Amino acid sequence: MAETAASPLRRVIRGIGIRQVRLVTGLVLFAYVISHFANHALGNVSLGAMDDGLYYHAVFWKSWPMTIVLYGSVAIHLGLGIWALYARRHFRWTGVELTQLVFGLSIPVFIISHVIGVRLAASLFGHEKDYPQVFFAYWVYRPEMQWSMYAVLLISWIHGCIGIYFWVRGKPYFRKIASLLLALAVILPTLSMLGLYQGGRAVQSASTAPEWRAEKLSREKVGTAAEQATLEQISAYTLRGYFGLMILALVARGVRALLERRRGLVRLSYGNGKTVRVPVGLSVLEASTRFNIPHSSVCGGRARCSTCRIRIIGDCTALPEPSNRETFVLDRVGTGGDPAIRLACQLRPHTDLAFFQIFPAHTDASSAATIRPALPGRERYVVSMFVDMRGSTKLAEKLLPFDTVFIINRFLTAVSQAVVECGGQPNQFVGDGQLALFGLSTNPQTACRQAIEAASRIAIHVDALNEFLGDDVPEPLRFGVGIHAGEVIIGDIGSEEHTVFTALGDSVNVAARLQDMTKALSCEVVVSGDVLKTANLPATNLPQVEVPIRGRVEPLIVYTAEKAGMLSDLVADFAVAAA
Repeated sequence: MAETAASPLRRVIRGIGIRQVRLVTGLVLFAYVISHFANHALGNVSLGAMDDGLYYHAVFWKSWPMTIVLYGSVAIHLGLGIWALYARRHFRWTGVELTQLVFGLSIPVFIISHVIGVRLAASLFGHEKDYPQVFFAYWVYRPEMQWSMYAVLLISWIHGCIGIYFWVRGKPYFRKIASLLLALAVILPTLSMLGLYQGGRAVQSASTAPEWRAEKLSREKVGTAAEQATLEQISAYTLRGYFGLMILALVARGVRALLERRRGLVRLSYGNGKTVRVPVGLSVLEASTRFNIPHSSVCGGRARCSTCRIRIIGDCTALPEPSNRETFVLDRVGTGGDPAIRLACQLRPHTDLAFFQIFPAHTDASSAATIRPALPGRERYVVSMFVDMRGSTKLAEKLLPFDTVFIINRFLTAVSQAVVECGGQPNQFVGDGQLALFGLSTNPQTACRQAIEAASRIAIHVDALNEFLGDDVPEPLRFGVGIHAGEVIIGDIGSEEHTVFTALGDSVNVAARLQDMTKALSCEVVVSGDVLKTANLPATNLPQVEVPIRGRVEPLIVYTAEKAGMLSDLVADFAVAAA
């Protein structure tokens, strides 16, 4: 039990990489920005409201736990930003990526003097600078500085919003919340800038009074000229050190490039006849970008998706071991056990490599959101149920085409509702028939019982549909159901442009043939004896028949139910686990 409990924790830890740390620290900083911007927005009420809001803002963010979290996030996020400048193997950014990087690296240039003048001044000299003192410095003493405040507000906000966008754009819920996020992204900074403007105007008007200056600009509030000179000197040295770190990162890039060229080049063959040679150390995705080769990557090479996956051709033993993050992502999509499947953004080959891309290069964020974890083929015990509507041809002869399609759709909806209620998954629709699968996430016994219960519920839903349609159909809708189970292959089948998740195997074919037999056996349901045996349900009230199956030497024992509702008695004491 200890191993089972620890396993999810190990998977989470394995999924943590540099980008995940950068994301978490970025979210902390963005939360601080939102809190501060909301505080600025109170300036639209009054300067006093801004000071009151600042008190609660400071109570939270200046508490020692949050101080550690905040300044730790600042140091880590800034360090990772400079590391990103070094680690990036090319300068072919998209416009959004370039904006995010440039804005992110420029934020410290704007706020170093502000942070040192307010936070460090309080720690070193005990200054008590609040909104009135800051507004006086930026709107009265040096009015040109107010534009730097507006600039850093916009720059930090845009940088954070781009990061949030990169994080959530591949999520399945992104389309639902995109409008709300856009509204917040516009409204909050607008109110914040308006609040600053109103607060600045209020201080400009009040600062003409000697009494106001005596109270708000006292030594306890803003310090002496010597102390201000010391703070400015600290700001200058800090800014120089920051620029020095960026220059060091660029110099390190050049040194790395020289060392990599000395180590030689590797040949990457794309499987479509295209071959490139790149220095050792580049990832496959970086090589594709450098040579303008289309390569799907919804997350931009951040190892947050699997759309850059490639399949290695030939020997995989010479490849470097996948990182923890790469292993985590591959496990999530069900390919962690296949050494030939790798993430192009994480694989940095040391020797020549041949591969082909799994996803087409035009895969976008919306399609990535629909990629499910169980897409690769794998074996699983599954119960297959084929349901077919009887008399649809006769129906089409007597009704208009639109009415026929409407009635068939209502029938398939009734069937799907019964399947879902019992924990199954509607899988394929073929004309007026449907294939449903049970057992994708349950044990065999439960899956068999779910399928039997679903057959009985189909009768209930179809009866309700017949009552609803009344005289609109020539005769009540009828159906036939075939149920069989066994080991099948489940996975995505189709072309690059269109794939469907389905099950392939002998048991699926047998279920289809059992459904066909309902006509000859004059019944609504034919269920194999294997299903009833696995379900551990008695079949004393159901007729037993031995039927031949095309492609099989031995006949198959099946049970028939003249009416599907008869099956409800078999599972009356069984609580079906809905999906």
